[in-house]
Amino acid sequence: MKRRPAPALDRPTRLEFGDFQTPITLARDVCELLRARGLRPASVIEPTCGLGAFVRAAAEMFPGAQRIQGVDVNASSVDAARRELTDDRVEWSVGDFFDLDWSRRLAELPEPILVVGNPPWVTNATVGALGGTNLPPKSNRDRWRGIHAMTGRSNFDISEWMLAEILGWLERRRGTLAMLVKTTVARKVLARAWRAASPIVSASLHRIDAPRHFGASVDAGLLTMSFGSGTRALECECAESLDAERATRRLGWRSDRLIADVDAYDTHRHLIEGERGPGAPTWRSGIKHDCRAVFELSGAAGSRTNGAGDGVDIEEEVLFPLLKSSDLMRGRPPRRVLLVPQRSLTESPADLAPRAPRAWRYLERHADRLARRGSSIYRGRPPYSIFGVGEYSFAPWKVAIAGMARELRFTVVGPIDDRPVLFDDTCYFVPCPDGRTAHAIHGRVSSEPALAAWSSLMFWDAKRPVTAKLLNAVAWERIEEGVEPSRPWR
Repeated sequence: MKRRPAPALDRPTRLEFGDFQTPITLARDVCELLRARGLRPASVIEPTCGLGAFVRAAAEMFPGAQRIQGVDVNASSVDAARRELTDDRVEWSVGDFFDLDWSRRLAELPEPILVVGNPPWVTNATVGALGGTNLPPKSNRDRWRGIHAMTGRSNFDISEWMLAEILGWLERRRGTLAMLVKTTVARKVLARAWRAASPIVSASLHRIDAPRHFGASVDAGLLTMSFGSGTRALECECAESLDAERATRRLGWRSDRLIADVDAYDTHRHLIEGERGPGAPTWRSGIKHDCRAVFELSGAAGSRTNGAGDGVDIEEEVLFPLLKSSDLMRGRPPRRVLLVPQRSLTESPADLAPRAPRAWRYLERHADRLARRGSSIYRGRPPYSIFGVGEYSFAPWKVAIAGMARELRFTVVGPIDDRPVLFDDTCYFVPCPDGRTAHAIHGRVSSEPALAAWSSLMFWDAKRPVTAKLLNAVAWERIEEGVEPSRPWR
């Protein structure tokens, strides 16, 4: 059959519908993997089929499938897909995923059922910004726990909602979900399913080369989840590609939380489970101010400039050396100083006026800019307030790590010119009274057991892989002092 050109969607429409059309070669690779794993569906559905790549691949790879359905909201895409494939088993239809009665559709299909495809890689905020309507209703249309809260959030991936719906369809049937999604979405869907005790009998996540296939700089993969009457599976095999011979690790569900590496977790769970003792050292975040142009200054004393390039002459006593995530990751010394208008959350920046009048007048000159800070945490607070500041911020020594880091590498940071070094809010640290304590802590947190325990909890493709919550989840203080430091982990 002579191929006709596929209909082109304008850019706003492509963005609204998260339109990453699946190459037929990738769809075939996915279906070939499913077949190699023993999947023999009686029915196949591609619920957001676009040009129907998965319908075509399924028709080729699953000759025993009795019914194959392709559904899409875009009529021109469905027409083009229909022209591409002539097969008596295939049924094409136009319909909106969010409005169709999928339970009725599935009730008419023989089992086992394969729901396969590539749902939109777009968030509701993006759709809303474009004035689009391709959104789920903000209500709980099925018994999926927590869906109302999810769709009521300020921002979420449309595919996350869709997969939650699909799992609801399959929970009482024999079937398999196989979807190309962002890895962050895959983890959220797995966590929700495990938390809800869904009858998953197997799960896997195979990475794909999203930049090559879709021109998208995002971590993505093929998520498969099979449902049936077997033993519930609480692990998901993770592989680096569709043709990988074996999984590199298993993520899973332990102690009511999502675990990045269940084997490492099970080995080091004595450092993770249970309460940490009273007085256990706490990881703190750095200072949050949301106005770099005003609070962060460059240059040496006597020649300071702010982010706008204006000269700034204020008291040195309110200025402290500042390290940011990028500095910690690259091993750089502080390149800026931070204006700190308060030393605790109970202090008011107005207390600065009598003891540092030039600094106070400087803040007053920038009152409008500071009042425009967008974060809600500043509402109801005194003007010029900052957050993440306390006595711990001014500890002379610290053991720190960058929240944006892609490996576990801790750094001992001491004072500069008798001034404690402070951090921005993308960094985390343990405050220490002296250098000896800091180096002792560094040895423990850099030891193999501590790094392995943390690594079992961390997802390195997250926007901020390292968080205070994860750092405080590991009781590294239980590790013997003097353990040999390990190389950085990731």
